[in-house]
Amino acid sequence: MAHSINPEAEKLLDKEFKCLNAGFVRLIDFMGSDESIGQAARVSYGKGTKTVNEDRGLIRYLMRHRHTTPFEMVELKFHVKLPIFVARQWIRHRTANVNEYSGRYSVMKDEFYVPETGAIHYQSKSNMQGRAPENVPAELRHKVLEILTSTQRQTYAEYEQMVEEDIARELARIHLPLSLYTEWYWKIDLHNLFHFLALRLDRHAQYEIRVYAEAMAEITNTVAPMAWEAFEDYGLKAKTFSRLELEVLKQFFDPSKITKEYLESKGFGKREADEFLEKLEK
Repeated sequence: MAHSINPEAEKLLDKEFKCLNAGFVRLIDFMGSDESIGQAARVSYGKGTKTVNEDRGLIRYLMRHRHTTPFEMVELKFHVKLPIFVARQWIRHRTANVNEYSGRYSVMKDEFYVPETGAIHYQSKSNMQGRAPENVPAELRHKVLEILTSTQRQTYAEYEQMVEEDIARELARIHLPLSLYTEWYWKIDLHNLFHFLALRLDRHAQYEIRVYAEAMAEITNTVAPMAWEAFEDYGLKAKTFSRLELEVLKQFFDPSKITKEYLESKGFGKREADEFLEKLEK
């Protein structure tokens, strides 16, 4: 197969997807497409590129059975501008190549994350790393924003003073808060990107990093739409059950009412329908 071309993805190159008050995600480059996934899978048994429909069926089979290696043949490189506290969460995903803006060599920019009032919530009582859904009174929200912005102005002015007095930048930067924006280039293969997005698109993920995940999801869907569809169906919007949970479900479920014809009418492929019916028999 020749080098794969995706005109729709090409249109996204260097386009800024705005995130938060001053951040963004940009697709800088990408390698591969849905075709690349099918090609990589078929090399195992010596057959070349097939039709688009066959590619879709194969990609869905690979995702359904967790055969992940072919998805690693697609790579995306992003330019991301994000608050430092989001970057510290993000870097926990140790499956990408990263190069970050350096405060040792360059002067940090006077740009800080300031949340919208709707993003200010109380601490959750049931989740020690989350926010409660209850609304915070307008007066208290205003107070929080004033605390944040006044501290940001003060610390950056003091940082500038140290830089102007020729204090080492690597030392001066330690005075700056986590709300300061940084930038990096982040390159990752599609398999690991799906893992990142599964975690960061979840409603339990922190709002600020979820905003970036939503922008990246839109980009990824354009680069590899068939793979994205399979990821949504078998990963992002799927549910798994434990052995005990399955035992409970069996008590209230009659599998004999489900036919292959019914499954195909709901969008199941022939092979997928057969696999599902086989599961029900076990």
